[in-house]
Amino acid sequence: MTTQEIVQKLWNLCNVLRDDGITFHQYVTELTYILFLKMMKETEQESQIPEGYRWDDLVEKKGTELKNFYRKLLVDLGQEGRGSVKLIYANAYTNIEEPKNLEKIIRSIDGLDWYSAREEGLGALYEGLLEKNASEKKSGAGQYFTPRPLINVMVRLIDPKPGEKCNDPAAGTFGFMIAADRHVRKKTDDYFDLKPVEAEFQRKQAFTGCELVQDAHRLALMNAMLHGIEGEIILGDTLSTKGKELRDYDVVLTNPPFGTKKGGERPTRDDLTFPSSNKQLNFLQHIYRSLHNKGGARAAVVLPDNVLFQDGDGQKVRADLMDKCGLHTILRLPTGIFYAQGVKTNVLFFIRGTTDRGNTKEVWFYDLRTNMPSLGKRNPLTEEHFAGFEKAYLAEDRSKVEDERWSCLTREQIRAKGDNLDQGLIADEKYSSYDNLPDPIESAEEAIAKLEQATALLYEVVKELKEAEEGQA
Repeated sequence: MTTQEIVQKLWNLCNVLRDDGITFHQYVTELTYILFLKMMKETEQESQIPEGYRWDDLVEKKGTELKNFYRKLLVDLGQEGRGSVKLIYANAYTNIEEPKNLEKIIRSIDGLDWYSAREEGLGALYEGLLEKNASEKKSGAGQYFTPRPLINVMVRLIDPKPGEKCNDPAAGTFGFMIAADRHVRKKTDDYFDLKPVEAEFQRKQAFTGCELVQDAHRLALMNAMLHGIEGEIILGDTLSTKGKELRDYDVVLTNPPFGTKKGGERPTRDDLTFPSSNKQLNFLQHIYRSLHNKGGARAAVVLPDNVLFQDGDGQKVRADLMDKCGLHTILRLPTGIFYAQGVKTNVLFFIRGTTDRGNTKEVWFYDLRTNMPSLGKRNPLTEEHFAGFEKAYLAEDRSKVEDERWSCLTREQIRAKGDNLDQGLIADEKYSSYDNLPDPIESAEEAIAKLEQATALLYEVVKELKEAEEGQA
C-alpha cells in the first residue's frame, strides 16, 4: 500500500466524524492526537510517553470507558508529558462525543499497513495528510500550507548548506524547514558525510520556526518530529516583542499570512522602522532584519502584489529593503496555486548586504503569471512549471538568457518609478487584439451592479446601528 493510499484511507475516516459535527480542520487535529501515539509505537519512541497512556492502552478500551480515558489522556499528556509531547498536547481537547466513532477511528488506524508506511517514511505520510487537508477548501487550512512544488524550487535556489541557521518566522506546518532539511541531507548522504557534532547541529539547531496559531503549531511539531528535526518551533507572534529574538540567520524561507492585523492596529514590536497595519510589510521588515550582515545571508519570501506597489509605508519598506539587501530577483507567480483563491503572489529573493546602503543594483523579473494555463485542483502546479525560471535564475550571465518572460530594471529605473516593483509582466494575449477586449458596456454595468450591492450593504449596516442605538435609549 502506497503513502497516497494510506492518506486517502485516513482522510475517508473524516466521514465517520461528520455526525459529531467535526470540521475538516478539527479532524486533522483530532487525527494528530491519535496518530502521534501510534507513530511513537511504530518508531519505537514510546519511552517519551508516560506509561499507561500509550497506544496499546488506548486500543484495549471500548465504549464510554474509552471516551473517558481518551479525554483524560489528552489533559494529562498536555500537563505531564515531556518535551515535544507536552507541546503537541498543550490545551488539547476532543470534539468527539460518540464513543463508537472514536473506537472506529482507533481500530481503523491500528489496522493500516504500517509496514508500508514505515518503508515510505512516516513523515511523508503525515505531510501527505496535511496537503490533503490544505487542498480541501472547506477545511480552511490552506493558509498554513504552501504548495510543495513551490517550496522545493525556493529551497533549491536558496541552497541551504550544512552549518547554516535556517528559520521560518511564519512556520505554518513547517514545510519550508522540512524541505530545507531534506535538501541538505541529499547533499551530505543523509548527514553521514558530516562529523558527528555537525550532524547533531543539523538535527537540533539548523532548522527553527515561529507559529502563532496553536493548532498549526502542534501540526508543525509533529511534522518536525516525524522528519527527525529537533530545532525549536516557538508558539508565538513574530510581530510581537518575541520576534526581536529571532535574528542572525543565514537563511530565511517563508510565506507569511496575508491580510492586515485585526482592527488595523500596528505591531507591538518597537524595533521596526516603518510599523504598518499591513502584516506582510511588517514581516518583510522582520525578515531582512533577521538576516546577519556578515555576508551571504539570504532569503526567499512569498508576498502578495500589494507589497510591490503600496504607497506610503510600502514605498519606504521597499526602499529600505533595496538599501539593506541586494534584491536580485522577483518571480511573479501564477494565480490559482494557493488555496486562498484569487490571491496574486510573488517570490522575492534577496541577499543581506554587509552595509545598510546601496545594495540593490538591478532587479530581474520573471513573469510566470501572464498567458499561463489555469492552475488549480484539476491542473495542479508542478516543479516542471518552474523550469524556465530556474534556468534563467541560475544562468552565469543573466543578460544572455533569451526568454520573453525574463526582464531587468536597474535601481535607478525603479527609483524613477517611485520604487514601484509591480513590474516585469509581459503583454497578455487575451487583450492583444481589439476583439478580445471586454465589452465596455458590460464592464460598466458590472461595476454599477457591484456599487449598488455595496451601497445596499452599507444601508443595512446603518439601519442596524440605528436600531441598536434606539434599543439602548
